Amino acid sequence: MERTLKRLEFDKVLARLAEHAHSELGKERARELVPSTDREVIKRWQAETTEGRELLRLDPVAELGGWHDVRQAVARAARFAVLSAEELLAVGETLAASRRIKKFFAEKSSRYPLLNELAEALTIQAQLEKNILRAILPGGEIADDASPELLQIRRGLARAQNRVRERMESIIRSSENQKYLQDPIITIRNDRYVVPVKQEYRNQIPGIVHDQSASGATLFIEPMAAVEANNEVRRLMVAEQQEIQKILVELSNGVSAIAEDLTITMDALGQLDFIMAKARYSRTLNALSPTIIDGARVDIKKGRHPLLGEDAVPATISLGKDFRTLVITGPNTGGKTVTLKTVGLFTLMTQSGLHIPAEAGSEMGIFNQVFADIGDEQSIEQSLSTFSSHMTNIVNILNRADTGSLVLLDELGAGTDPTEGAALARAILEELHGRGACTIATTHYSELKNYAYTTPGVENASVEFDVETLRPTYRLLIGRPGRSNAFEISARLGLQPAIVQRARQFLTTEQVQVADLINKLEQTQQAAERDREEAAILRRESEEIKERYRQLEEQLREKREAILKKAYEEASKLVRASRLEAEEAVKELRAKLAQANARDREEAIKQARQKLQRVTSKVAAKEPERTTPGEIPRQVKPGEQVFLPKYNQKAYVLSVSGDNVQVQVGIMKMFVPLKELRRVNEPRVTAHGQSQVGQVYMDKAKSIETSLDLRGMTTDEALLEIEKYLDDAFIAGLSSVILIHGKGTGALRAAVHRELKNNPRVKSFRLGEAGEGGAGATVVNLK
Repeated sequence: MERTLKRLEFDKVLARLAEHAHSELGKERARELVPSTDREVIKRWQAETTEGRELLRLDPVAELGGWHDVRQAVARAARFAVLSAEELLAVGETLAASRRIKKFFAEKSSRYPLLNELAEALTIQAQLEKNILRAILPGGEIADDASPELLQIRRGLARAQNRVRERMESIIRSSENQKYLQDPIITIRNDRYVVPVKQEYRNQIPGIVHDQSASGATLFIEPMAAVEANNEVRRLMVAEQQEIQKILVELSNGVSAIAEDLTITMDALGQLDFIMAKARYSRTLNALSPTIIDGARVDIKKGRHPLLGEDAVPATISLGKDFRTLVITGPNTGGKTVTLKTVGLFTLMTQSGLHIPAEAGSEMGIFNQVFADIGDEQSIEQSLSTFSSHMTNIVNILNRADTGSLVLLDELGAGTDPTEGAALARAILEELHGRGACTIATTHYSELKNYAYTTPGVENASVEFDVETLRPTYRLLIGRPGRSNAFEISARLGLQPAIVQRARQFLTTEQVQVADLINKLEQTQQAAERDREEAAILRRESEEIKERYRQLEEQLREKREAILKKAYEEASKLVRASRLEAEEAVKELRAKLAQANARDREEAIKQARQKLQRVTSKVAAKEPERTTPGEIPRQVKPGEQVFLPKYNQKAYVLSVSGDNVQVQVGIMKMFVPLKELRRVNEPRVTAHGQSQVGQVYMDKAKSIETSLDLRGMTTDEALLEIEKYLDDAFIAGLSSVILIHGKGTGALRAAVHRELKNNPRVKSFRLGEAGEGGAGATVVNLK
């Protein structure tokens, strides 16, 4: 198996896969990846890679890193070794990453179920994580507040160091001492503060000599005045190191206690990184997961060799369904070997959980063994010829191949006498075919083309060659045997036609017939392929037109809805504005009526009607014309009920003047063209030509007043009049009326208000305003 992986260059695929891993654990798993033959395992691996691709697409900024390879540190901690600050920091950051990654997948478990299942093995050690990251700063420094004792020691150390520097500075600032010093500076030797003293003045500054310069001209002396202070600094530094060691021991014991959980966590993190490496590699190749099917067969749609990048020519290859053996013929450098390796690599990649660079619809079965004899395996050490080397590999293959095996043979039978080589190659193919193995073999022997034609389950294929350019196109053509093209190529290169024709005469009749047959078959298949391509183009164009039509229909529908919505909004605004204008006209009318004489009242009423007519006309002008369903009456009669589509209201005819009809719509009277009216279904018309309801509405609308004067009535009389008046006002379609009760003692007004509270016709009521009678009148709004 290892030699097969090498021949197919699967190791190069794994090397590229490893480049997409972000950790050494992921890289190790990538380099050690071995194809499986377990169907369920393969399907899970493929599903994991697919989930990884989805994660890259849907959550590209997900934080899945931030952890370290702490396997060695954890193993040392398990043996109760004390870890360094850097090692503990790496463990703390790994615990933080583990917690973060586990939380991420738990929140998206429905989207990434397999990755979440893997993430469940991650450990969460919140307290240890907190302790480590609080005690150790980035870079491996121990924080001051890692422990109360350490904080106290460091504060004392800072104070002691300040005292030493103060004493030392007083020494170097002394004018008497400056002439003895090489430089007026303070430095450190052996963790103690010293000053540089000239050699000849060593006795002038008593103290302890800790070092001297390379030339011996300078001595580094710790003055006696600073010895005690330096001793205190030294003592505190030792205490600091002891406390730090104590902290590291405590944290290392915490890591030791969860060593097993951390080992499992590292394994899970490595596996997650490995899966994401497969997903990143899939994205780089623009690959997808093939459909895993039963049986040992493949159906690859425009597969591209994964190692060739943009130079790969897509090949569509089928094997194991209609035929189990494929014989590929064609010129050298035409792409036959690339085809073999593509099929072999796709099989290995699929069974390793890797996506394949092919189009959707590609199907891959599962092979229990993959064999390959590709390339020149000549061994100088064994003194084997090319033919002997190939035969050694083929013998090994024949000893092990069976049903469920994939066998890839390059240049089968080459390296020996053509006649014997062709016969041997046919015998080998017959043996493999009889065992049920799926076999792809490349060859130059025309005898194998005839074998493929005459044997069920064996198919010819070729790599296309352009005779005009004398170059291969690298396209694989299944069902079409390859032609040698020797005569055509020779003629194109300038060989005399007579010589080419003489060469043709040396061919046997059978060879000429086979060549003609192949040529005719090739022409027929080329024509059929052109027809298929044209049909495919027409089908795509038809689908595109259909999709454009669907999109256009959707756009028109959206535009229609938008226009209607906008029209409705504009109409609503217009209606609100019209209502405000109408109410303003009514207020003006009331004010004038309260102050004017009879003639002025008539003039005010006329002006109000004109203003309302302008408002009505404005509404009608803004209303877009549209075809409204319903019957347009040829004529109408007073009292007849009709429908006004513009206002979505029913109305009653008051009078008719030519093509203009005066109608009553609630409290409003208006003139509308006859063509804007619609008949109401099943109107009940009396013998006199008027509907009974319409007559009542018309009579009430003509006779009723908009106010009722109750002054001078008793309470009982007033309540009876109110009940009757409100009924009439409701029938007439009045929206509001005024009840005049006077001010007086207020008893009548109170009785009126009690009645209005319980009357079902009343929506609300209020005392009149200026121009409406003030406190002597009540304005009633009807439902």
